[in-house]
Amino acid sequence: MTGDGDSVARLEALLEEQAALRRVATLVARDTEPGTLFDCVCQELGRLLSVDSTDMVRFEENRTGTVVGTWSAINAPSFPVGSTVPIEAGTVIGNLYSSGRPERVDDYGGVEGKLAARLREFGVKSVVGAPVNVAGRLWGALTVVSDRPFSFPEDTERRISDFAELVTAALANVDAREHLAASRARIVEAGYEERRRLERDLHDGAQQELVGVVLGLRLAQQKLSGAPEEARELVDEALERAQAGIRDLRDLAAGIHPSVLTDRGLGPALETLAGRSPVPVGVETVGSEALSAPAAATAYFVVAEALTNAAKHAGCEHVDVSVRLEDDWAVVEVRDDGMGGADESAGSGLRGLADRVSALGGLLEIESPVGEGTMVRARIAAAPPAVSAPSGVRLPAHRNAG
Repeated sequence: MTGDGDSVARLEALLEEQAALRRVATLVARDTEPGTLFDCVCQELGRLLSVDSTDMVRFEENRTGTVVGTWSAINAPSFPVGSTVPIEAGTVIGNLYSSGRPERVDDYGGVEGKLAARLREFGVKSVVGAPVNVAGRLWGALTVVSDRPFSFPEDTERRISDFAELVTAALANVDAREHLAASRARIVEAGYEERRRLERDLHDGAQQELVGVVLGLRLAQQKLSGAPEEARELVDEALERAQAGIRDLRDLAAGIHPSVLTDRGLGPALETLAGRSPVPVGVETVGSEALSAPAAATAYFVVAEALTNAAKHAGCEHVDVSVRLEDDWAVVEVRDDGMGGADESAGSGLRGLADRVSALGGLLEIESPVGEGTMVRARIAAAPPAVSAPSGVRLPAHRNAG
């Protein structure tokens, strides 16, 4: 009978644990606000394990932790949300910070350091914690606390880790939304900036030329009967300015969407770019005719920006451009033999391209070791994706796990 009773108790405990995990998973699926979610996770875990208190700590860059979620039983001590705790060797979060694995301290009686002393003042005798990992990197820790030494059974680490995995999913959702919102904001701002640039270029370039044409023709009209030679010179000058204005307009149009791309395709458009470059450029395209119009335009502007940067900053002697199809992806690579050391965060051009590539479900990468040249690589969906989603998301993280 005792064995049957133990089996029933274990089954009831398992069902209770699964119910708690389902409640947390439901909150994650509903995109619950992070602070509320963190507190709920701590509460569910604390009640499930019947501990004194639970805490969620986010690791910061300066070897400190910030308490972002907490729960405690009645009259049990705990660190309030927003508290800063030091990451010290010998403590659970200190050991976990170094190992990236679940850790426990069964008795804080002999542990040295400020944090251990504070825990003893609170009456804390034992702690178990599990890491919160996001995209393979250590973000923080989820811990449970007891006022008795050696109070936690062997499977405590596993049980905490199950809740930590749900926190990981929530953080991934939050970060993806933030990156998508930031990307959209940059795209909108880039659109405004591009319109301002076009306005300036039209005013300072083609508009001035065409205004000059009108003035010249009016003067020629006035002199036509009395001074035909002067009128002819004015007409010739007006013709030159009109041709200059047309060239300015053609250059502006090419910056918006090059006609050669529409008329002849990506390969000839890239050859035209290469012909204009002050640096010798080799171009190789395979299968580029299969690209959708948005993918071809994005590939064109990736190459255009990379060639401009190479000519201005790389100090290179040659650039190679290649476009090839890999399954359903167009892979665009621009490689120069310059000085390297390119900083993709230094200007808005590459950030704007990254957003543009991401909007097609792709990813922009830059490799630029000092002294070894620069390689810009874009992976672009050859056909428009069925559902738009952010790509290349970098999640909040502070150090490698493990």
